[in-house]
Amino acid sequence: MPINPQETIYYKRARFTTRLPLGRMYDRSHFWRLEMEPDLYRVGLTKFATRMLGDLVEVDFQAKVGDPVTFGQVLGTIEGFKAVSELYSMMEGEFAGLNTDLMNDPTLLDSDPYDAGWLYLIRGTAGETSLDVQGYIALLDATVDRMLEQQGSESKGKPC
Repeated sequence: MPINPQETIYYKRARFTTRLPLGRMYDRSHFWRLEMEPDLYRVGLTKFATRMLGDLVEVDFQAKVGDPVTFGQVLGTIEGFKAVSELYSMMEGEFAGLNTDLMNDPTLLDSDPYDAGWLYLIRGTAGETSLDVQGYIALLDATVDRMLEQQGSESKGKPC
């Protein structure tokens, strides 16, 4: 289901640009979720998260279909050239499946994070900690500003 450009907000701050589809809920850990049917959610990583990981090389899930999951529970890992990161459940319920296309082509996470690059499905109740697109934009603004501030303070102490 390709993303409709008219249902997308285009975001740019410093050198980071992305598109943020409307109709999804976002998480402070840079995950998104989309309700596919009542109580069934597709979950993925935002473009910001995939950029922080660098080139993606492997996705691995320990969770199996039918496993009960809790908010914040580790479901698997994702490996990029810059880092290895744990993949968390952003809601409580039952693990309902994973995107098997990622096993053959983990670069889908980076090239199409909001459509073909989704991570997993969860059947359950969405948490109340999620942000709408405007809330996520505010989080991105603060995060990018903090990163720029850190870069600036690090470069001040270096000799020319």
